[in-house]
Amino acid sequence: MSAELLHQIWVAGAMGLVGAIVFAAIGLVSGTDETTTLAPLTLLVVLLGVPAAGVFTFFLAGAVAKHMTHAVPTALLGIPGDTLATPLLQDANALRKLGVPHIALRKMISGAIVAAFVAVPLAVLFAVMLAPFGPTITKAAPWIFLAAAILIAYFSPGRWASVALLLPFVVLIIALQTLTAKYNVKLSVSYFLGIAIGPLVADLFSVISPADRGRMKRDQPRTFQLAPDVKGWSGYFPNPLKVLDRKQTQWTLATATISSETFVFSPVAMTVVLGELVGSRIKHAYHRLTTVLAARNGVTEATYIAEALIPLIAFGLPLSPVAAGPAAPLFNAPPRFTVDAATGQTHNLHNLMNHWEFLGYGMLAVLLAAVVSYPFAMNFARRAALFVSRKVSHEAIIATFIGLIFVISVWEGQFLGLLVIMTMGLVGGLLSRILGFNTGVQFMGYYTAVLSVPALLKIFG
Repeated sequence: MSAELLHQIWVAGAMGLVGAIVFAAIGLVSGTDETTTLAPLTLLVVLLGVPAAGVFTFFLAGAVAKHMTHAVPTALLGIPGDTLATPLLQDANALRKLGVPHIALRKMISGAIVAAFVAVPLAVLFAVMLAPFGPTITKAAPWIFLAAAILIAYFSPGRWASVALLLPFVVLIIALQTLTAKYNVKLSVSYFLGIAIGPLVADLFSVISPADRGRMKRDQPRTFQLAPDVKGWSGYFPNPLKVLDRKQTQWTLATATISSETFVFSPVAMTVVLGELVGSRIKHAYHRLTTVLAARNGVTEATYIAEALIPLIAFGLPLSPVAAGPAAPLFNAPPRFTVDAATGQTHNLHNLMNHWEFLGYGMLAVLLAAVVSYPFAMNFARRAALFVSRKVSHEAIIATFIGLIFVISVWEGQFLGLLVIMTMGLVGGLLSRILGFNTGVQFMGYYTAVLSVPALLKIFG
């Protein structure tokens, strides 16, 4: 083994460990959206010049770790840990009312770790099968992005409203590009970050608006109750295959396999649909609840992994909601990673890593996330939930991410970068809240503006 390869493995392992620790902690904080947290920190890692393998393991270990610990506030406090935890909330609350939130938590986390180890090799295999079509798809990139944007918009909460909103949203981006071009400023990262923090920007404006501030007021602090924790295993690292019974393991593997082969549908939609499929096959109420929770949290892991890996390995183009959102810095982070607007040519992890590296470093990332997050959540979830709820300021965490994003925008485009972030964030956040035009659709709208519109203008003059 060469010294260069050893150094690459060391960097990948170190960055994967950092990603697992950071996002295992972030996952404990309710309401920390994946796009708002994963994307900016991954972008920072890219811009700091971390080698490709380190960038990849940081992102993947972080995503896997977060989708394990997001189960802690969801199961124990009845507050969704992030966007993908929302479909888990109803069943988790049902078990919480029965007095067994710790059972719900263990099933969810165990389903996630089992699914993650299955999803990486399956996603890589499916990507390799699609890779021969990569050159054709790259040439057709403008039209693929346009079709994908319409498809993802239709399956978003806004449905036809989201499809209709694509046109004015694309026009807004083109107008801002024209404005900044007059001052010889070319922005790309700022658009992406503005969309990512849209809901936060919209809430900040709501706080200073007398018309909307009343909606956000609360008469009293929110209260919650935590049942006593009961440890049902010896040692520090429990066996997830013993936490899940045989049927739960089978359903988790089956749903993870299905979600590992899809990469264009909404992760939330996949979680809901496959959870309903599992629930319809089990009659006993308690067993149905625990099995659905294990399968659904497994789907959140598998879908995230597949939607990041398949487009990245096969095409190098962000052709999925996850790839266009939280995983976008893996594809497009100028000046280091780029997707050429005119030709659809790429220079990103797709070009810098081969299939075997994606498989090897992907499994390393999952292993690191499992070592960090799984035993921690299984052994210390109750104490961690109490600490976060009582001692950690959610506002401070959100402010930290907003500050980081503002620094990056000023670095890229000075005052105009900040202006673009504020504009995109406010418009995108309000459209997401009011009309269901969510961030995944908005990211596809951005790529439509920079890839599809120039192609359309060439045809129609």
